[in-house]
Amino acid sequence: MDIISALQIAIAQLIGPSAIFYALLAIGLNLHFGYAGLLNFGQIAFALLGGYGVGIMAVNYDQPLWLGAIIGIAAAGMLAVVLGLPTLRLRADYLAIVTIAASEILRLVFRSTSTDDFTHSTNGIYAYAGSFFSISPFDNGKQYSFFGVKFLGGDLWSMVVGWIVVGLLCVMVYLLVRSPWGRVLKAVREDEDAARSLGKNAYFYKMQALVLGGCIGGLAGVFNAFATQSINPDFYSTAQTFFAYGALILGGAATVFGPVLGAMLFWFLLAVPDALLRQATSGDDPLLHLSAQQVGAFRYVLLGLAIILMMVFRPQGLLGNKREVQLDA
Repeated sequence: MDIISALQIAIAQLIGPSAIFYALLAIGLNLHFGYAGLLNFGQIAFALLGGYGVGIMAVNYDQPLWLGAIIGIAAAGMLAVVLGLPTLRLRADYLAIVTIAASEILRLVFRSTSTDDFTHSTNGIYAYAGSFFSISPFDNGKQYSFFGVKFLGGDLWSMVVGWIVVGLLCVMVYLLVRSPWGRVLKAVREDEDAARSLGKNAYFYKMQALVLGGCIGGLAGVFNAFATQSINPDFYSTAQTFFAYGALILGGAATVFGPVLGAMLFWFLLAVPDALLRQATSGDDPLLHLSAQQVGAFRYVLLGLAIILMMVFRPQGLLGNKREVQLDA
């Protein structure tokens, strides 16, 4: 069994486009759950609107990618307002129910044949990001190797852009949560009644956090649309939101870098057993007799065990502070 090869594959996933996508999703969720105490189970809906904003404007209306990105992020922000208006004055579970329902409704609407002329239904939208890759300093079809870790030029360009965006967002979140706005937001999370007694409009602050986190989720969808050059409604399932929560749990909620570290670890922990199990099940005399589907499922079992152990022994996550946030709040 080639452990070095498995580690090289895992490192590629650790810093690859998928890790960036989930880092962006988790940063938005961190503003919702970690700093504002909002239970959002539909973060992937914001990413769906961000991605489709790019694809629809580029393919249907022949508009530049930057305009589609702006429209997609703006649509995600508008969705946050629509979801927040009736729910943020109520208990947290109402927001959770509304967001997960809205996420599934949007996915089903976008995959419906009745919207085929607009969303291209289950066929999705493909091959529209040529202008993004045309400015890449890398040869998109060439394979680059760094200490045995291999990337295609297109993925490498996406990673450079993606990690710059992640870094800028981390700086923005760092500045926001240490500003008076951030301190009020955490006060609302800890004791909303006390914050109101001091004259703070808790509803207004929660709405701002919901919109900002939703726009970051929309940005995640924009990045994914650029990096993969494809948008399909079936990708934007509710499971993606819970994967982002898994990353947030691993890294630590209410921390600036926790969502990023969690997303990287999430994909690393998926890639290592996947690579090792595929080696163990290949060849004429395999060590394990598992199908490809069983290998794919088993890696999620191992990841689930890792998250359970994290919840038992370090519920605040790797970078989290136990006094800062409780996952059962």
